[in-house]
Amino acid sequence: MFALIDCNAFYVSCERVFQPHLEKKPVIVLSSNDGCAIARSLEAKALGIPMGAPLFKIRDVVEKHNVHVFSANFSLYGDISSRVMEALKAFSPTLEVYSIDEAFLDLSTLRQDELFAYGCDIKKIVKKWTGIPVSVGIGPTKTLAKVANSMAKRHPSGCYALLTSEKTEALLGQVSLQDVWGIGSRWSKKLNTLGLTTALDLAQADPRWIKKAFNIVLARTALELKGKACLSVEETTPPKKSMISSRSFGIPLTTFESLREAVSFHASSLAHRLRVEGRKTSLLSIAVRTNPFDKKGRFYSNTHLIPLSCPSQDNATLITAATLALEKIFREHLSYKKVGVMALNLSSEDQAVPYLFTEEKEHEQSLRRREALKSIDHLNYRYGKGSLTFASEGVNASWQPKASWKSPSFTQNWKQLPEVS
Repeated sequence: MFALIDCNAFYVSCERVFQPHLEKKPVIVLSSNDGCAIARSLEAKALGIPMGAPLFKIRDVVEKHNVHVFSANFSLYGDISSRVMEALKAFSPTLEVYSIDEAFLDLSTLRQDELFAYGCDIKKIVKKWTGIPVSVGIGPTKTLAKVANSMAKRHPSGCYALLTSEKTEALLGQVSLQDVWGIGSRWSKKLNTLGLTTALDLAQADPRWIKKAFNIVLARTALELKGKACLSVEETTPPKKSMISSRSFGIPLTTFESLREAVSFHASSLAHRLRVEGRKTSLLSIAVRTNPFDKKGRFYSNTHLIPLSCPSQDNATLITAATLALEKIFREHLSYKKVGVMALNLSSEDQAVPYLFTEEKEHEQSLRRREALKSIDHLNYRYGKGSLTFASEGVNASWQPKASWKSPSFTQNWKQLPEVS
């Protein structure tokens, strides 16, 4: 048996953990640059605020109903997500972190009559330990656990378990194909033309025909809906093939110096992430773009690849390479809206072998830089992200995305700890 734990309105719930007065009140969280709504509380949904709605289109509703607005605080959400996942490890040694707010657990060691109560315990303990409300769906396959979770969100207990074939078939008959995990609108439309409209229809179809008419992936989904597990809990995440750091600017940038600061920031951010995940890169891609919606200005978009002499996770190395690439694609008299740095050709830091002809002096310098970077990472962890940066990243960073309603870094900065009076 499998359990899917899904955090309810996760970004909103993170904001409420440290601001409990927001409970039962309409809350939305905005995307980067305070663009559109990417998370909504139930109260905000009840006001008719749709997912992805631009702020300027819903401003009247926000002001009329006193909707609480927050700029996205992804570092806070990531930290709280880690705490939720740590709490879940107490319930099963086999855990798959599926996304920032979802995880699968393997509950195969439990008796069937224990599962529902166990799911309720998971919900209760996670809320107690982290402050985050979750929904728990339980089923004999990962796909059915997903279906059960959608019911759990509407169930008073916040937990729903599919333990009998009768109960499962009754629920699948109410679930449209486009709502089934992994199907989506394109496949569901084609299945609809073939007379399959519900999850139950797919579960009762011949998987051999599904495989022939579509592919093995959809055939596995059909088998999973039948209750035959084809997917296991993946404890280890497959290594990433690339990493990217990219943002739109809060204000248009016109000078090379300001763009260089932004590129340095993203290159430095990538270097840190590479160290955290034990990876190195041997190829960088730098991209710049003006605003495609600016009718007055000329649109320009370009990308440049630059190889590194050897795989690296060093801030200085990545910043230097990214700056050289920027020089190749920068054009004068343009207003730039976005820049991005991508790390490609990733390898394990243990597998990355430096050039055989590297001199001993250079090797010693590399070791010293590695220790220095560890110290920088430690200081930024202790005193808050961005406490210690490279000079090329600039000081004021006026180009950073708009975040007019960003909450403090409650869990990551000593100076921003919540106060209790």
